[in-house]
Amino acid sequence: NRAAAQRLPARAAESQGRLAALSPQHARIAEDLDAAHAAEDAARAAWTMLPPLDAARDRARECGAAARVAATNEALAKAALAEGEALCQRLREEASLLATRHADAERREAILAPQRDAQAREAVEACEALAIAEAAFAAVPDLARLRQDVDAARRLAGEARGEEAALRAALGSLTQEATRLRDRHEILALDAENWRARAGAADMRLAELHRRASSAAEECASLAELPEAAAAQRAAAARLLAEAEARHTACAEALAIADTNVRDGQLARRAADAAFAQAREALLRGDAARESADAAAAAVSARIAERLGEGATLPAPPEELSDAAEERARRKVERLIREREEMGPVNLLAEAEMAEAEARIAAITAEREEIGTAVAKLRGSIGHLNREGRDRLRTIFDRVDREFRKLFERLFGGGRAHLALVGSDDPLEAGLEIFAEPPGKKLSTLSLLSGGEQALTALSLIFAVFRCNPAPVCVLDEVDAPLDDANVERLCDLLDAMAAESGTRFLIVTHHPLTMARMHRLYGVTMQERGVSRLLSVDLGVAVAMAEA
Repeated sequence: NRAAAQRLPARAAESQGRLAALSPQHARIAEDLDAAHAAEDAARAAWTMLPPLDAARDRARECGAAARVAATNEALAKAALAEGEALCQRLREEASLLATRHADAERREAILAPQRDAQAREAVEACEALAIAEAAFAAVPDLARLRQDVDAARRLAGEARGEEAALRAALGSLTQEATRLRDRHEILALDAENWRARAGAADMRLAELHRRASSAAEECASLAELPEAAAAQRAAAARLLAEAEARHTACAEALAIADTNVRDGQLARRAADAAFAQAREALLRGDAARESADAAAAAVSARIAERLGEGATLPAPPEELSDAAEERARRKVERLIREREEMGPVNLLAEAEMAEAEARIAAITAEREEIGTAVAKLRGSIGHLNREGRDRLRTIFDRVDREFRKLFERLFGGGRAHLALVGSDDPLEAGLEIFAEPPGKKLSTLSLLSGGEQALTALSLIFAVFRCNPAPVCVLDEVDAPLDDANVERLCDLLDAMAAESGTRFLIVTHHPLTMARMHRLYGVTMQERGVSRLLSVDLGVAVAMAEA
């Protein structure tokens, strides 16, 4: 124990030496921190000078992150160094305290050792005196004096034994103190070992900081080269933009000229089309006039032949006419013209038009008969479809009504409701009315119910129709918005039952937490970065299994 106590000052000196050895490392850490800050400032300056390039921004972010990591590691190293300094200070204080206690123990032992030896010698002498006294008592007849000597010797022996017990107790306390000092020394040894491990970790952190500082310097160098490349790319892009603008201007001018030519061509084409239409109309009018003249000539020839006979010939006009004959002929012509005008116009194409009209009448009559037959067939088909539609509508109406009654009672937890056709006896022309009687209320129409009751009633009708004609997928858009929590639970229970019965997958757009908690998978849109949306999906079954595991 004394040797261990003597080694404590040496270990304290060793700890002070290690602390002194760590001081240059602390200086190097500070220098590395300054270098990292300088690299970070240079990287930030280079980043602000760079053009808006995604790659440069990413590398600048990485450089900033590396600088922040370096700063964090430097802070950790500072904390570790401070902790080491505090530990060394505590070691020095404990070593000083142990040295003081050891010196006190040595002084107490040095003081008590002569007393213990003297008391031991006195005890031995007392025992010898007691033996001599007893021998003398046996030889000498003065019993009273001898008894006094014996009592005195016994008192001296008791006092010697008490002092010996006190010395033994003091020795035991010194032994315990030495044991405690030895245990404390072992604890200090473990602390020193931990400190050496922390020093090794600090060295590793310093090496990592040096490596990251070098990588940050390389990144800064590479970032310093980016502005020149970006300037070259920008100049090339400016040249390409100027060339593109020149080509765009030339193309725009050519396009304007082409548009002008197209408009001129369109105007010329429209003018030519108008002239062609006018010429065609004039040609048609000429053909019609020619045909009319030919028909008139043929009619005149026919009337002449009819009146005068087939072989009749017109008399030749006289070579010379007197004025009176000419006047008579003129009056006759005028009279004949008046008579013709009084007779009115004569349709020379009446026979042909009559034949054409008769043909058209026959065709129209045939078409009328065909249309009548088709109408009769169509009316028969419509009647058949109406009958079949009424039957099917009655059947599906009864099925939907039954499902509606069941679902209404299930969603409301009681009550009754039914569907009714109103307005006409014909199901195809009748309207649909919903009569509902929630628990605790009177039977009324849908319009007299509250908002939540209307929503549940409408959902009952929708799901009733869906159960009559199920589909593999059903999309519901915020159907739980007007419902409270209890009704949302009932709606989710109904969806689970329908999904289990028909195998339908329900896609629900919702913001209600209870509905989201009852789903099997959630899909959501998040925006981790400004302006960038990302779709996320969570399988709640897998999440629950992972949480339970």
